[in-house]
Amino acid sequence: MTDKLQKSNFVNSTSSPTQNNNVSPLNNFVESAPSPTYPQDWQETTLGEVAAKIFSGGTPSTQRDDFYGGKIPWVRTQEINFNYIKDTEIKISELGLKNSSARYVPKDSVIIAMYGNSAGRVAFLQIEATTNQACCNFVPKINLTNSKFIYFNLLSRYKEIAGMANGAAQQNLSVGVLKELKILLPPLPEQKAIASVLSSFDDKIELLREQNKTLEEMGQTIFKEWFGKYGVDDELPEGWRVGKLGEEFDITIGRTPPRAESQWFSDTPIGKKWISIKDIGNSGTYIFDTSEYLTDEAIEKFNIPVIPENTTILSFKMTVGKLTITTEEMLSNEAIAHLKLKDNSILSSEFIYSYLQNLDFNALGSTSSIVTAINSTMIKNLEVIIPDPKTLKQFDEAIQPIFSKIRDNSEQIQSLVRSRDELLPKLMSGQVRVDGFED
Repeated sequence: MTDKLQKSNFVNSTSSPTQNNNVSPLNNFVESAPSPTYPQDWQETTLGEVAAKIFSGGTPSTQRDDFYGGKIPWVRTQEINFNYIKDTEIKISELGLKNSSARYVPKDSVIIAMYGNSAGRVAFLQIEATTNQACCNFVPKINLTNSKFIYFNLLSRYKEIAGMANGAAQQNLSVGVLKELKILLPPLPEQKAIASVLSSFDDKIELLREQNKTLEEMGQTIFKEWFGKYGVDDELPEGWRVGKLGEEFDITIGRTPPRAESQWFSDTPIGKKWISIKDIGNSGTYIFDTSEYLTDEAIEKFNIPVIPENTTILSFKMTVGKLTITTEEMLSNEAIAHLKLKDNSILSSEFIYSYLQNLDFNALGSTSSIVTAINSTMIKNLEVIIPDPKTLKQFDEAIQPIFSKIRDNSEQIQSLVRSRDELLPKLMSGQVRVDGFED
């Protein structure tokens, strides 16, 4: 648990700040029974009332190359995913800013995605930036509210906010709707204390993610040093050979039950976790969680292939080349291939994961106006270099401690996220309160 939580006390929202004798040994907090009321010193207001500014952004004309490639960060909705934004993929120029409705958004503002599948997602801006018109930018009245508190409040209410979106073709929010969003507001010192407690979770999560990023780079460096100079058409060291992926692995492809038959799907833990390409994109080297499950009845009725634990999986439709390794028995849709280790194989999931990370899948795909894809036959016929058993064993001995540490860190991240998400709505409702903060 984080240092902040070890030092903080949490009290029943109906108790006096000094009455904290019944503290739980877990996380040092106790919670009150659920109540329809909120603490007397809290007030209900709206997002618009506590905003110094709340506005959308804009997009410079894509017909002008000189509007892009500048130094001004420009946020798009696909970069908003309950995260902290430190940089952006696209930069615009001062000329692009001047000739569009984009405006500067101050550091420490909150950004809310308003359009499409991202509607309702939030991000905390750690830099001065601009945004496109699909973003609602919240700048706080600093004498009334803490922007980090607002970020956590909106994060805890994602489903509620996303449910406010409307539109026949695409789900949309608007700045006007978000201005009227009701919000329960503690006094400013308590807002800061709550934000500090929750930020301590995020700080630890971010540290572990940065460690994993470094470890992943180390793993790739080791792989390239050992195998990066050889291609399938090159002369290989003695004992090495070129094989086909389908000969080295038992490859299966996932399935999707009929979407119209909703009884086969669940967003709660029923049956087995069912992986989509989006789930792979939200995971790291290892995948722990999915947005949907398939029931046991669906698995049996539609003969859904079960993916064993520690199996490298690969997306090969729509978004090609995304990789991750399973942490338990899972399932997937038909856009994902499963590279199951054979009983007599000398290869490892760590080796093939590293190998495929260095492969240019774009060179393999066929491009059309709809989709770039490589089919399952191409996957099975994909040529791979197979080093001799001794070299593979030495590589695995060097790489597996790195993968093991990545998995351990990822499990810690999962635990911290669960703890934060359990605590978040209780702090936001006043059911659990921080004790000992300074006015």
